[in-house]
Amino acid sequence: MVINEEIIDMNANEAVEIISRGENLTVEFKQSSIGLNRDLFETVCAFLNHSGGHLFLGVKDNGEIVGINENYIAQIKKDFISAMNNPQKINPTFYLSIEEIKIDNHIILYVYIPESSQVHRCAGTIYDRNEDGDINVTENMSIVSSMYIRKQSSYTENIIYPYVKLEDLRLDVLAKVRKLALNQRVDHPWGQMNDLELLKSAGLYLKDYQSGKEGFTLAAILLIGKDNVILSALPHYKTDAILRRADVDRYDDRDDIRTNLIESYERLMGFISKHLNDKFYLEKDQRISLRDKIFREVISNLLIHREYSSAYPARLIIEKEKVYTENSNKPHGHGVIDPKNFLPYPKNPTIAKFFKEIGWVDELGSGVRNIYKYSKIYSGADPVFIEDSIFKTSVPLNMQISKNADSQLNFNRKIIVYCKKPRSRNDIQKYLGINSRRFVSERIINLLVKNGDLKLTIPDKPRSPYQKYYSEDDS
Repeated sequence: MVINEEIIDMNANEAVEIISRGENLTVEFKQSSIGLNRDLFETVCAFLNHSGGHLFLGVKDNGEIVGINENYIAQIKKDFISAMNNPQKINPTFYLSIEEIKIDNHIILYVYIPESSQVHRCAGTIYDRNEDGDINVTENMSIVSSMYIRKQSSYTENIIYPYVKLEDLRLDVLAKVRKLALNQRVDHPWGQMNDLELLKSAGLYLKDYQSGKEGFTLAAILLIGKDNVILSALPHYKTDAILRRADVDRYDDRDDIRTNLIESYERLMGFISKHLNDKFYLEKDQRISLRDKIFREVISNLLIHREYSSAYPARLIIEKEKVYTENSNKPHGHGVIDPKNFLPYPKNPTIAKFFKEIGWVDELGSGVRNIYKYSKIYSGADPVFIEDSIFKTSVPLNMQISKNADSQLNFNRKIIVYCKKPRSRNDIQKYLGINSRRFVSERIINLLVKNGDLKLTIPDKPRSPYQKYYSEDDS
């Protein structure tokens, strides 16, 4: 077990370097010593609508760093987050994180604001960004129209499907999503909204002010659509999970996933936990799962930052020495990504925001940094990210972890083959030569049932004393 200090996303030197260049198209300073400036959210709105930017609080217009009064830091952060989740302030709402940075004896607050896939309003007004600052373009229909056209063409997730109705969506999945959001925040606004209000709040129901079309978006279909609706919208859509260790020409195990992104995420995480052993380490006196920390980010990135208009399937492949993913991409750079000089670009911001609300991702760009941070501890080597028309992520594996996983896989196969004929728990326990009944039930049989490797002969009475387990293995 190892102890590691937390990595800060932007350090003081990086902040000073950006501040030294002064305000420009993508950098804005606000003094905000004891409270948020009144025009701060106009800047946030303009950055979201234009090309994103860096917002520094505790810095004068001339670049002088004066810091935030320490007695007001907590309240300023709370007020900022509350306002960003208030549709009366920013509409559609947008999740942003706010970070503390200490420079000399001053504490400033920093917000990275990505370009959004939607057009936002601040208190009912549309703002755009130019070199002179934030400009009100609400009445300039030419600029507003071109803004909508640019975002519609750049972000596939915003395509509107006017004939998709609420009954075409998985409302059971939406109920799960609402519960996950409330687990993050007991006062999450989704808890007080009906289904349609929630979907509109999440930016999954839009109106195109150029064409007049209105309805659910591709993002809504992908996130919670019924499988047949997803297939109708994107006939080529699928995500492949493949284990390739013994049979390197074909595969040892595979999951062909063609369902909504919420259940896709769960199935991919299940595939990882089934085939990779874990390693725990201590962070701030808390034991965490390195495997889950790494692959939570890898899988989220695979699903969130994919270009869904492309027929190229997303893939997650486990091999002996690495796990790698591939997904279609609209590149904003080419080559290997350096996490120290990396500005994230949101490929599907609405989908990313949805994942953030339910606690499955952190702020934009943190995924790459977290994978770097934890991969070194997990396997002793750095991951590789390659930006191109196909985005590739490669996470090295510790050979001992892989060998242990292979042993576990062989152990599981042994039980699956034995259970071609229905067997009782007692049969399996005797076959394995294990004395502990509880261990066999909870740590072996239940996991194989959960993964779908074993079936129940009496599925409606799982605790029946006459229960037996069987496999549909055809090998």
